[in-house]
Order: sequence, then C-alpha cells, then structure tokens
Amino acid sequence: MRTRCEVTVWVIPLSLDDFAGAGSAMVHVGGPVPRLDTVVRDAPHGTAFLESAAQLEHFQELFRRVTERSLSPERSRDLIR
Repeated sequence: MRTRCEVTVWVIPLSLDDFAGAGSAMVHVGGPVPRLDTVVRDAPHGTAFLESAAQLEHFQELFRRVTERSLSPERSRDLIR
C-alpha cells in the first residue's frame, strides 16, 4: 500500500448512528482567508457549494464530530489492510 502524506483517511464504524447529514461526500476547502472557505457536498441532485457562515459552522461541527468518533488514521489503515 502506498502512503501519501497529503491524504488522511478516517474509517467511520458502521455501528455509529448519530451522523445525520453525513451520508454523502463532503469536502471542506479552507485556507489562510477564512471567509473564502467552502464546503463542497455531493448529493443525489448534484454538487452543492456551501459558503455562508451558518453553513460552514454547521459542517465544521459535523466534521469535528465525525473525526472524533472515527478510528484513528493508523487504525483505519490497519482495518483497510
């Protein structure tokens, strides 16, 4: 398996059921100018670009919860292998 330092994978155990709204692909794009941050979300009806302060706050909280409850990157890698 190749290791790439710019990609981190967290496996979300299927037994967790408190992630309403996390069932589709989400990407948080951020940089040194926070007001330019965007969440890109893939949904059945197409791709949505979310950039309002309220939307960003909601998805940043969702990303935080998912990261906290997921397996560590090392445990995720071991599970995938």
